[in-house]
Amino acid sequence: MKVLVIEDDSGIIEVVSLCFQLRWSGTTVISAANGKKGVELVETESPDVIILDIGLPDIDGYQVLKEIRRFSEVPVIMLTVRGEDTDVAKGLELGADDYITKPFSHIELIARVQAVLRRSQGLSVTDDEKPFIAGKLSVDFARNEVTLDGQAVRLTSTERKLLYHLIRNEGRILSHDSLLAKVWGDTYVDARDLLRVHIQHLRQKLGDNSDSPSIITTEHGIGYKFTRPSN
Repeated sequence: MKVLVIEDDSGIIEVVSLCFQLRWSGTTVISAANGKKGVELVETESPDVIILDIGLPDIDGYQVLKEIRRFSEVPVIMLTVRGEDTDVAKGLELGADDYITKPFSHIELIARVQAVLRRSQGLSVTDDEKPFIAGKLSVDFARNEVTLDGQAVRLTSTERKLLYHLIRNEGRILSHDSLLAKVWGDTYVDARDLLRVHIQHLRQKLGDNSDSPSIITTEHGIGYKFTRPSN
């Protein structure tokens, strides 16, 4: 496995490298000290996962993420000293798969990398599974294709898994803990803000009204429910 760390702090790069040496032997860690070099390495090195700092000396991590998402769906974990919801939400909305706040433990870093890699491997669906079609929405999980009114909708691997579990439980309320465990894993059962941001982003992509959603509705204090769209 190859990990790309885009970070200008050499101490953090050493910590990340040590994490993988101790807990994931056989991993190659490469690094870039600025955003532009990081984007270049994504193209030339094809890493399996990226650990991206928000505060970089040339362009910030958000812009780096935008550039990466123009040509790659490689899993990205945002690395930040900030813990505010707005920073986390912005990264997730731009296509980050997860985030981790400095300082972090070896165990936490490896667990989050393992989780995003599992999600990026796709869904366990059979080739003969029928597409979901309702109104203008068509979802073919076997082919990883989603269209809205005939136009392709680009979803991240995490968004596809989230939509899969919502559709497969159409009309049923799925609790926050259940969705978090199914999509992110058992270690994420308390990460409700993470789930909320992804739900908001999924609603936007499916054309669901964020102020008064009708497709993915909120059951306050409980979870979310998918309702078949009529148009």
